[in-house]
Amino acid sequence: MDYVNEPHQLREGIRQLERKLGILQDNQQACCSVSMAQCHALVEIGRAKSISLNELSKKLNIDNSTTSRAVNKLVTSNLVKRDIDPNDRRYVTIKLTENGKKVFLDIESDRNAYFKQVYESIPESKREQVIESLQILIDAITQNQSK
Repeated sequence: MDYVNEPHQLREGIRQLERKLGILQDNQQACCSVSMAQCHALVEIGRAKSISLNELSKKLNIDNSTTSRAVNKLVTSNLVKRDIDPNDRRYVTIKLTENGKKVFLDIESDRNAYFKQVYESIPESKREQVIESLQILIDAITQNQSK
């Protein structure tokens, strides 16, 4: 194998994966008629139950102002609410509303069904390898984000 081209092959493979997953972004049904940024925010808020804007920004790997805009749209859409901490009024937590919980559960159900199909399309003997390889890739990307 040509070791010089292996980083290029990694880049191209990830680029193709991003494009394939990007197709999901174009399908608004894939995220219950909210933008992908809002969808990702809803999922993280729903999984955390309650989260600060800073924590949400870190989880989404986007800056606070972008996260704040996404959250503002979710508040306007009555999908999330902001709660002020009674002990520290500067600390605001974000939680799902009842409507938000329904959308969150719909997103989770839809995405779980889709990725179950994807998973089952992987040859059974390769499934564990794919999961392990994804984790290795995520760890490598995380390690190099600060560089």
